[in-house]
Amino acid sequence: MKKAEDQNALKNRFQASLLGGAIGDALGYTVEFMAITEIYAKFGANGITDVQPDGRTGMVLISDDTQMTLFTADGLLWALSKVEEPVNMKEVLFTADGLYPSYLRWYNTQQGIMPTERHQKLMDKQPHEHTFSLLDQPGLFARRAPGNTCISTLASGLMGTMENPLNQSKGCGGVMRVAPIGLLLHERPDHAFRVAAEAAAVTHGHASGYLAAGAFAAIVAELVNEKEICEGVETALGLLKSYRYHEETSKAIERAVNFAKNSERHETAIIELGEGWVAEEALAIGIYCAMKRKDFKAALIMAVNHSGDSDSTGAITGTLLGAYGGMDVIPDEWKTAIELNEVIMTMGLKLVQSLNKFD
Repeated sequence: MKKAEDQNALKNRFQASLLGGAIGDALGYTVEFMAITEIYAKFGANGITDVQPDGRTGMVLISDDTQMTLFTADGLLWALSKVEEPVNMKEVLFTADGLYPSYLRWYNTQQGIMPTERHQKLMDKQPHEHTFSLLDQPGLFARRAPGNTCISTLASGLMGTMENPLNQSKGCGGVMRVAPIGLLLHERPDHAFRVAAEAAAVTHGHASGYLAAGAFAAIVAELVNEKEICEGVETALGLLKSYRYHEETSKAIERAVNFAKNSERHETAIIELGEGWVAEEALAIGIYCAMKRKDFKAALIMAVNHSGDSDSTGAITGTLLGAYGGMDVIPDEWKTAIELNEVIMTMGLKLVQSLNKFD
């Protein structure tokens, strides 16, 4: 059993990481698919600098990035519910028993169907949902530009793995959703890396698509462990290099670190790092912005003002800085502006409470 003060500290970081990611996602979602010239033309010389409430609901909208992150958190809880306590984490089949079924549920929220009739039973209430279920949240059924690779791969009714990939996609749809794995498995960054890579490989079969996810989860884990961002990145790089075909992702991360250490204009650095549509580029931009500007708001503004996948780069940056600094670093006016903020906070709490199941 974790001590109460330890649990409170973890709760702070878990919730801040999830909420920070959602805020970065929401800030970037407003300008996703816009070229930087369009962003400047619409929002001024500094680009977008504040979240934009929806005219109908008054809340700031999240994208599929946060939706899938929440379903990742729920998948972890689902898998844990299938094993006896106390739990040996090595014995939990996180991907097959929880994450993949949960991603199929997300698919259903977007498409209104399951891939096959045999998958329909996954929509039934599960043991881990006796007091709270994501399927009871209408906001999670909204279509928010779901990634084509995620949709098409889940539609196949097959589960991709690193050993048996279903495609060669390295889009960022695998990396942007795995932060909860780094949170839950923070005591074992190596295990967090492996589970996150497996989770991304469900839909993204290219090594850079799933290894970037592993690296992201490992960094999140180390930030929960109160390491500096650079230390978390060092851990992730060490783990990365034990996997085949790591070179592309390792190089992207190393370039991000080098840019963060030099005086290059951030606009130039981000252009050099890419647009973020693919996994290693999205992760590199997120790492760069988090290292360059540890101030939460300044880093998010930097992370989303570019001609690329602004919601994913914003989400990764916000996730890292939330895990690093906790709730105090997030502007108060942003904490309650994001839709589903109470759901996000609830999932963070549930992940912390589930730590008591581990032996």
